[in-house]
Amino acid sequence: MTHPLETDNVATPNGAPTPAALGFAMPAEFAPHDACWMLWPQRPDTWRYGAKPAQQAFVAVASAIAESETVYVGVNDDQYENARHQLPPRVRVVELSSNDAWMRDVGPTFLTHPDGRLALVDWEFNAWGGLDGGLYFPWDKDRRIRTKIAEMLGIPRFAAPVVLEGGALHVDGEGTLITTAECLLNANRNPSLDRAEMETVLRDYLGVTNVIWLPRGCHLDETDGHVDNLCCFVAPGEVALTWCDDESDPQHAICREALAILEATTDAKGRRLRVHKLPQPGPLYIAEDEASGIDRLSHSHPRRPGDRMAGSYVNFYIGNSVVVMPLLDPAHDGAAREILQGLFPDKRVIGVPAREILLGGGNIHCITQQQPRP
Repeated sequence: MTHPLETDNVATPNGAPTPAALGFAMPAEFAPHDACWMLWPQRPDTWRYGAKPAQQAFVAVASAIAESETVYVGVNDDQYENARHQLPPRVRVVELSSNDAWMRDVGPTFLTHPDGRLALVDWEFNAWGGLDGGLYFPWDKDRRIRTKIAEMLGIPRFAAPVVLEGGALHVDGEGTLITTAECLLNANRNPSLDRAEMETVLRDYLGVTNVIWLPRGCHLDETDGHVDNLCCFVAPGEVALTWCDDESDPQHAICREALAILEATTDAKGRRLRVHKLPQPGPLYIAEDEASGIDRLSHSHPRRPGDRMAGSYVNFYIGNSVVVMPLLDPAHDGAAREILQGLFPDKRVIGVPAREILLGGGNIHCITQQQPRP
């Protein structure tokens, strides 16, 4: 039986019903998935040495997640054969052109309905700031990815009237969303919207009722402070927060500022949040040889020797039976892994060497997007 709207593209800004009004909502990442979506890295001004080292890291991430659920990797046509050769047979490679490989941000935010339907939100995208601090130009291929995935899956696409990236939000699936003012209220995203207006959009498109605002994200995060690098839900009423004990590190104040807000707030169910601290790796910096292999283009974000990277163990992916975490610093990898295993005792925590992903500006959560099970 065909559901209403099953293959329609639904635009809502002009008075049509919003996703929430139709009964759709965004489930938590720790809810069951049908699949995970990724993109293939190849951009030479983001990834060093023609993205060959990054491709190995992406293969490791995709292989780990594929133990848990179906993985789709979207690939530009000129990299299709290379990607198909490198990725294991159980990973599905599809031609899906992109400007870069950050599926969390350029891909859809999926919604589910109590009657079993799946839909997606198509946010506006301007490459993390457009011509005012954006990371590259153009972003035309990225902008079409959500429409293409809606077509591939035959599901409704709700076109949202705001610029927003998936890494800028986390939900608990029970009505609570967490984000940062640094990103969502940034003048290079939606300069005409204030906090109350943005909250209305989040409620209308994601079905949430409570929005927790943290002031800022991780120190020097080039996404303008995505929350998925700082804090995430690991269960209803529980969050993981990156943590720094070095008082001389700018991240020290950011963590404590976030902790004070998290401990003073309640979620949509009236619960006080339990905060689990994940140690910060590093600090980590770009080495000379790591910067030398990157093409220097005037329209892309510079990556220079000595630049500090926004490394974080919070940037992990929660699969059906696995948690895939970045390995970034031998001094802290083990402790972070032990904490995550304690938070997810029924899942296998898989550590993947992820410095090559971090060199591009993000990590495992940034390159993945879960497709929930309706």
